[in-house]
Amino acid sequence: MLPRFGAHLLIGLLWLLHFLPLPALAALGQGLGGLLWRLAPARKRIALRNLALCFPELSEPERVALAREHFGWLGRSFLERSLLWFASAKRLQRIVHIKGDIGLADRSGAPMMWLVPHFVGLEWTGPALLLNQQTPAVNVYQRQSNPVLDARLLASRARFGKNALVDRHRGIRPVLKLIREGFGFINAPDMDFGAKDSAFVEFFGVPACTLLAPAKVADAMDMQVQPLVVTMLPGGKGLVVEACAPLPGYPSGDLLADAKQLNAWLEARIRENPAQYLWVHKRFKTRPEGEASLYPPKVLRR
Repeated sequence: MLPRFGAHLLIGLLWLLHFLPLPALAALGQGLGGLLWRLAPARKRIALRNLALCFPELSEPERVALAREHFGWLGRSFLERSLLWFASAKRLQRIVHIKGDIGLADRSGAPMMWLVPHFVGLEWTGPALLLNQQTPAVNVYQRQSNPVLDARLLASRARFGKNALVDRHRGIRPVLKLIREGFGFINAPDMDFGAKDSAFVEFFGVPACTLLAPAKVADAMDMQVQPLVVTMLPGGKGLVVEACAPLPGYPSGDLLADAKQLNAWLEARIRENPAQYLWVHKRFKTRPEGEASLYPPKVLRR
């Protein structure tokens, strides 16, 4: 775990970096991605394994090139977080380009769930929503082991608009209470949190442990569901936050069918821009009973 002093140094460095023009920050982020490619072999192996599972039609050199590109975007996402933490609302609005109907929740008579899949620019969805529409938002977050970083992350996510943050370990009840009070729910549905409340649904042709809760909550609370997709632009030209059309017929009342629909939609969006999806996460970690892990341990060289 990063010591407190190291966390303060990191925060100070990000504060300094946020003064840089975006093209310079983007170039540094690409350099950081190249460094991470060399210094984070475990994450590199996970990314390459995920790409082998999801894109078997690509040659190994093509998958390596895709993984290297992904690390460049990942490095950028780390350094450009300095803007999320410290830049003014006016600057953030210049950087974020909105596509689609970002204000749908303000006009909808139903509660809103925003689905935000794990593209590398995911963190930008919060400011995009809070600075461009009026509906307050609730978001579930994972508490950081370092208290200094945890406090900084919470402060950064609460800078704009009316935004509630609920620790994942508190469960869904506080979120449901806020939805009833008029909050929209920012929900990241595409990670492997284990078999509880999940089902194995194909994702790129591979059975993936997929949460059923998004459709279950949306159905129970009679919510409208709108996906948001973040695309980082090359050369430090900013980001596009696309407020997509609501998924047709979602939720349907059939949790498994809804999970299949969501995975199919997400797979299609990833194929449009595969380098920016979060491949360093073990998306296929949980396996059906009796099935071997898809992430074998590193073979030690003698």
